[in-house]
Amino acid sequence: MFILTTIQDLIQIAPPDFHKPSPQAIKDAINAKYANKVVLNIGLCICMWDLLSSSEGLIGHGTGLVNVNVEFRIAVFRPFRGEIVKGRIGHSTQEGIWVGLNFTNEVFVPFQNLFENSHFEEGERVWVWDSEGTELFFDKGETVLFRVEQEEWIDQKPGIVQKDENGNVIEERGTAWRLIGSMAQPGLGPTLWWGDQEEGEEQEGGGEQAMVGEQEVGGELEDAGEQGDGREDVDEMVVDGA
Repeated sequence: MFILTTIQDLIQIAPPDFHKPSPQAIKDAINAKYANKVVLNIGLCICMWDLLSSSEGLIGHGTGLVNVNVEFRIAVFRPFRGEIVKGRIGHSTQEGIWVGLNFTNEVFVPFQNLFENSHFEEGERVWVWDSEGTELFFDKGETVLFRVEQEEWIDQKPGIVQKDENGNVIEERGTAWRLIGSMAQPGLGPTLWWGDQEEGEEQEGGGEQAMVGEQEVGGELEDAGEQGDGREDVDEMVVDGA
């Protein structure tokens, strides 16, 4: 789910950060540039992991910024295909279900990747799975497990916000990266479904084990009784023979 990626870059330290120790100033500059950002073909950057090397700082002419060449490792969120990830349902539409994690909401499960016999309830804005006559709901806020199917990289347009005459935004800038998941296999979907079933199976399994144990104990007692009767017969024969 999380990987470490090595990056080489030129960062700039502003004069207000000159009072900080150099490692701390470099770390803050790297996190300000990369943390919570999507880097093409790398993934969603979380934060700097460690600093591998850095050059001497050079002050830029007329700016006062210190330019430093750095090599560092950064923690990146990029799950592999087929990985099972836990999230929470954010909202649902007719196209599918949006799932949120603690640090991103860019996880989408299209309706084609839900259980068979699932349908969308327009009034409650929720997807429902009809499992052999029982309706199970993908409620908002439910903790779910989903399987990563693929990741999408989306080319970004220049950051110019287009507005109409009234000042309303015509087109918002979309995300550069998202995960496509599925919830169509046993064990996936709301954890509440499978947790209750597992508890029921454990209770049933415990009852079966108890019954088996009673049968085994009963069998041992019966065998011991038969052996005891045999020993008594032998003792009686010995006494009679004496």
